[in-house]
Amino acid sequence: MFTTSTLTGSKPEQYAQLLAQARALVHGESDRIANAANLSALVYHALPQLNWVGFYFFDGTELVVGPFQGLPACVRIPLHKGVCGAAASSGQTQRVEDVNAFPGHIACDSASRSELVVPLFHDGRLVGVFDIDSPVPARFDADDQAGLEAIAGAFVGALK
Repeated sequence: MFTTSTLTGSKPEQYAQLLAQARALVHGESDRIANAANLSALVYHALPQLNWVGFYFFDGTELVVGPFQGLPACVRIPLHKGVCGAAASSGQTQRVEDVNAFPGHIACDSASRSELVVPLFHDGRLVGVFDIDSPVPARFDADDQAGLEAIAGAFVGALK
Protein backbone atom coordinates (compact mmCIF):
# COMPACT_ATOMS: atom_id res chain seq x y z
CA MET A 1 0.00 0.00 0.00
CA PHE A 2 1.28 3.46 -0.91
CA THR A 3 1.40 6.19 1.73
CA THR A 4 2.42 9.78 1.28
CA SER A 5 4.72 11.54 3.68
CA THR A 6 5.05 15.19 4.56
CA LEU A 7 7.83 16.89 2.63
CA THR A 8 10.63 18.36 4.72
CA GLY A 9 13.87 20.27 4.23
CA SER A 10 14.93 22.60 1.43
CA LYS A 11 12.94 22.77 -1.80
CA PRO A 12 15.38 20.44 -3.64
CA GLU A 13 15.17 17.98 -0.72
CA GLN A 14 11.38 18.15 -0.83
CA TYR A 15 11.40 17.43 -4.56
CA ALA A 16 13.75 14.47 -3.99
CA GLN A 17 11.22 13.09 -1.49
CA LEU A 18 8.34 13.75 -3.89
CA LEU A 19 10.24 12.05 -6.72
CA ALA A 20 10.78 8.97 -4.55
CA GLN A 21 7.02 8.88 -3.88
CA ALA A 22 6.30 9.33 -7.61
CA ARG A 23 8.65 6.49 -8.53
CA ALA A 24 6.99 4.25 -5.94
CA LEU A 25 3.57 5.06 -7.41
CA VAL A 26 4.52 4.19 -11.00
CA HIS A 27 6.79 1.24 -10.16
CA GLY A 28 5.63 -1.80 -12.09
CA GLU A 29 2.74 0.07 -13.73
CA SER A 30 2.94 1.08 -17.41
CA ASP A 31 -0.64 2.32 -17.94
CA ARG A 32 -0.38 6.02 -18.72
CA ILE A 33 -3.88 6.86 -17.48
CA ALA A 34 -3.35 5.20 -14.11
CA ASN A 35 0.06 6.81 -13.66
CA ALA A 36 -1.11 10.24 -14.80
CA ALA A 37 -4.04 10.08 -12.38
CA ASN A 38 -1.87 9.12 -9.42
CA LEU A 39 0.91 11.60 -10.20
CA SER A 40 -1.59 14.44 -10.66
CA ALA A 41 -3.09 13.71 -7.25
CA LEU A 42 0.32 13.29 -5.62
CA VAL A 43 1.68 16.63 -6.86
CA TYR A 44 -1.57 18.54 -6.35
CA HIS A 45 -1.79 17.51 -2.70
CA ALA A 46 1.94 17.68 -1.90
CA LEU A 47 2.82 21.15 -3.18
CA PRO A 48 1.38 24.45 -1.93
CA GLN A 49 -0.25 27.18 -3.98
CA LEU A 50 -1.46 25.07 -6.92
CA ASN A 51 -4.90 25.19 -8.51
CA TRP A 52 -4.46 22.66 -11.35
CA VAL A 53 -2.15 19.71 -11.99
CA GLY A 54 -2.62 17.33 -14.86
CA PHE A 55 -1.71 15.77 -18.13
CA TYR A 56 -2.63 16.46 -21.72
CA PHE A 57 -1.97 13.66 -24.21
CA PHE A 58 -1.04 14.14 -27.85
CA ASP A 59 -3.50 12.36 -30.15
CA GLY A 60 -1.44 12.91 -33.30
CA THR A 61 -3.04 16.28 -34.02
CA GLU A 62 -3.58 18.17 -30.78
CA LEU A 63 -3.38 17.85 -26.99
CA VAL A 64 -6.37 16.22 -25.28
CA VAL A 65 -7.00 16.53 -21.55
CA GLY A 66 -6.08 13.52 -19.46
CA PRO A 67 -6.19 12.87 -15.73
CA PHE A 68 -5.94 15.97 -13.55
CA GLN A 69 -6.73 17.59 -10.21
CA GLY A 70 -8.49 20.96 -10.17
CA LEU A 71 -11.42 22.61 -11.89
CA PRO A 72 -12.70 21.28 -15.24
CA ALA A 73 -10.24 22.04 -18.01
CA CYS A 74 -10.04 22.85 -21.68
CA VAL A 75 -10.52 19.55 -23.52
CA ARG A 76 -8.40 20.17 -26.63
CA ILE A 77 -5.39 22.42 -27.16
CA PRO A 78 -3.83 22.98 -30.59
CA LEU A 79 -0.03 22.71 -30.67
CA HIS A 80 0.25 26.36 -31.68
CA LYS A 81 -1.81 27.70 -28.76
CA GLY A 82 -1.07 28.51 -25.16
CA VAL A 83 1.65 27.44 -22.77
CA CYS A 84 0.86 23.73 -23.23
CA GLY A 85 1.04 24.03 -27.01
CA ALA A 86 4.34 25.92 -26.75
CA ALA A 87 5.87 23.19 -24.57
CA ALA A 88 4.63 20.43 -26.86
CA SER A 89 5.72 22.08 -30.11
CA SER A 90 9.09 23.35 -28.87
CA GLY A 91 10.00 20.32 -26.76
CA GLN A 92 11.09 22.75 -24.02
CA THR A 93 9.66 23.23 -20.55
CA GLN A 94 7.71 26.47 -20.32
CA ARG A 95 7.93 28.34 -16.99
CA VAL A 96 5.64 31.35 -17.15
CA GLU A 97 5.57 33.92 -14.35
CA ASP A 98 2.48 35.73 -15.66
CA VAL A 99 0.18 33.76 -17.94
CA ASN A 100 -1.72 36.92 -18.86
CA ALA A 101 1.44 38.21 -20.54
CA PHE A 102 1.98 34.96 -22.51
CA PRO A 103 0.97 35.36 -26.18
CA GLY A 104 -1.97 33.10 -27.01
CA HIS A 105 -2.51 31.99 -23.41
CA ILE A 106 -5.62 29.84 -23.01
CA ALA A 107 -7.46 30.72 -19.80
CA CYS A 108 -9.06 27.42 -18.79
CA ASP A 109 -9.16 28.60 -15.17
CA SER A 110 -9.23 32.38 -14.81
CA ALA A 111 -7.64 32.04 -11.35
CA SER A 112 -4.36 30.75 -12.84
CA ARG A 113 -1.62 33.36 -12.81
CA SER A 114 1.56 31.31 -13.38
CA GLU A 115 2.21 28.00 -15.09
CA LEU A 116 4.86 25.37 -15.63
CA VAL A 117 4.47 22.87 -18.48
CA VAL A 118 6.86 19.97 -19.10
CA PRO A 119 6.76 18.27 -22.52
CA LEU A 120 6.63 14.48 -22.43
CA PHE A 121 8.61 12.55 -25.03
CA HIS A 122 8.97 8.75 -25.19
CA ASP A 123 11.33 7.16 -27.71
CA GLY A 124 11.66 10.56 -29.41
CA ARG A 125 7.91 10.96 -29.92
CA LEU A 126 5.61 13.50 -28.28
CA VAL A 127 3.34 11.80 -25.73
CA GLY A 128 1.87 14.96 -24.21
CA VAL A 129 2.56 17.51 -21.49
CA PHE A 130 2.54 17.70 -17.69
CA ASP A 131 0.82 20.96 -16.76
CA ILE A 132 0.95 22.69 -13.36
CA ASP A 133 -0.91 25.96 -12.66
CA SER A 134 -0.88 28.34 -9.72
CA PRO A 135 -3.06 31.28 -8.68
CA VAL A 136 0.15 32.97 -7.48
CA PRO A 137 2.20 35.04 -9.95
CA ALA A 138 5.79 33.78 -10.40
CA ARG A 139 5.03 30.69 -8.26
CA PHE A 140 7.57 28.47 -10.03
CA ASP A 141 11.36 28.80 -9.91
CA ALA A 142 14.28 26.75 -11.23
CA ASP A 143 14.00 24.27 -8.32
CA ASP A 144 10.32 23.69 -9.13
CA GLN A 145 11.17 23.23 -12.79
CA ALA A 146 13.92 20.68 -12.06
CA GLY A 147 11.71 18.81 -9.58
CA LEU A 148 8.67 18.67 -11.83
CA GLU A 149 10.78 17.68 -14.83
CA ALA A 150 12.13 14.76 -12.76
CA ILE A 151 8.58 13.68 -11.87
CA ALA A 152 7.62 13.93 -15.56
CA GLY A 153 10.66 11.76 -16.27
CA ALA A 154 9.38 9.14 -13.83
CA PHE A 155 6.07 9.14 -15.72
CA VAL A 156 7.78 8.72 -19.11
CA GLY A 157 10.14 6.10 -17.71
CA ALA A 158 7.18 3.94 -16.70
CA LEU A 159 5.72 3.89 -20.23
CA LYS A 160 6.17 0.78 -22.34
